[in-house]
Amino acid sequence: MNFIERAVVGLCRVLLWISTAVIFVILVANTVLRYATGSSLQWANEVPELLFPWLVMSGVVLAAAHGAHITTSFLMDAVPATLRRWTAIGTWLVVAALYATLAGSTYQMLEIVHDEKSPILQVPGSLTYGCVMGGLLMLGLLALKSAWNAWITPPVEHDPNAEQAVPEAHW
Repeated sequence: MNFIERAVVGLCRVLLWISTAVIFVILVANTVLRYATGSSLQWANEVPELLFPWLVMSGVVLAAAHGAHITTSFLMDAVPATLRRWTAIGTWLVVAALYATLAGSTYQMLEIVHDEKSPILQVPGSLTYGCVMGGLLMLGLLALKSAWNAWITPPVEHDPNAEQAVPEAHW
């Protein structure tokens, strides 16, 4: 992992753990309070709603960083290695450009949604949109990193007829 990927993964892990822990503690405390006293904290429903986008975006970026996404590689395995390499470079550059476009569009909406405030805590809507924009920028950085990796990695021929090695069972 290079510096950029470590920074992105580290930031997303921290955001994921903090948002999950805070949401959990607030929901448990509010549930206990509701059953014990019949009342609840007014803001306890709003905070998880505000933190949920941070939880989701950090999870999405972490999944992208770990390559935990659905792929269909059977078609690419049938073409020569050089074509696979150039296709990967081009595809990752297009993906990075699309993430940048989405982040730019989200940035343009920040001023508009800043005036929308949450009912109780009065948190501006731009906070949530900023989270989405930050996630899109991090996804774009990871896509650029993948394009760079495809660029510097020499092409390797793949033999589609080669048998897959089956690991031996160890008792």
